[in-house]
Amino acid sequence: MADRTDRQPAFVLHRRAFRETSLLLELITRDHGRVTVVARGARRARGNSASLYQPLQPMLVSWSGRGELKTLSAGERAGINPEITGRRLYSAMYLNEILVRLLPHHDPHPRLFDAYACVLPRLAVAEDVEPDLRGFELLLLRELGYGLELGCLGSDGRVLEPAARYLFEPREGLVEAVSAEDRRAYPGWVLKAMERGDFSEPETRRCAKRLLRGIISDLLGDKPLMSREYFRSGS
Repeated sequence: MADRTDRQPAFVLHRRAFRETSLLLELITRDHGRVTVVARGARRARGNSASLYQPLQPMLVSWSGRGELKTLSAGERAGINPEITGRRLYSAMYLNEILVRLLPHHDPHPRLFDAYACVLPRLAVAEDVEPDLRGFELLLLRELGYGLELGCLGSDGRVLEPAARYLFEPREGLVEAVSAEDRRAYPGWVLKAMERGDFSEPETRRCAKRLLRGIISDLLGDKPLMSREYFRSGS
């Protein structure tokens, strides 16, 4: 008998047509991580399944199957999030895309799932989405095992000095900058604020975006993010 999972909290990260009448869905689930499922017959004109399986809305889903590709057996809404529109929608698309690209299949990250569920309603109404995006990126990297320590030196664990400046080396972590004029360097007080998850200062948000997006870009490799291209073009 095929393995079966029932009524699992989930969000659709991405969907595309599959064969003549079905949908292929990339899901983030609370207890099973990223799962790919086939929603058979979901595109039939007489049904409403296609409109049900929309990104950014909380769901409960059931599936079965032993292989990596599962078969969806049931799905229902588990609430309604506020609609995300305009440029905020690009931010939500960005989160979905990096989750699809970076999360391995069937690797549970309940803390990350809960953070995602909380950040979507905030993106719909926030005047500035940057603090939420930076906080989520930082959590994602830590959940992936990147071990991003921003409060101390990577070599000996010494606590950062607020007035000093530091460089981030992928294999070493934070190192002291040789020159205070090095534009790549980050102020110690900014890194300590990032470690606390405090993105209230503009300088912290600016530095966090440069640091975290640089790390994520390295993890993604050469293939660009489509959500960034949409944002740049205003499509």
